[in-house]
Amino acid sequence: MTLDDDLVRSVDQAAKKLHMNRSAFTRAALRDALKKLNTKLLEQKQISSYRNHPSKSDEFSVWENEHAWGDK
Repeated sequence: MTLDDDLVRSVDQAAKKLHMNRSAFTRAALRDALKKLNTKLLEQKQISSYRNHPSKSDEFSVWENEHAWGDK
């Protein structure tokens, strides 16, 4: 993996503040990036699903009648 010098310096500074070494910081950052990517892909899948199969206007009315909203 090739990183530019400025990025390496920034990573080293951040890792030092967190009492980590460069490798630990990079592993954590990559894990975080992969989690964010997975979340984004799941959100896109959900949006696509709703676009392809939109909910019907009365689809959730049964649950609205059953739920105690606390306004009565």
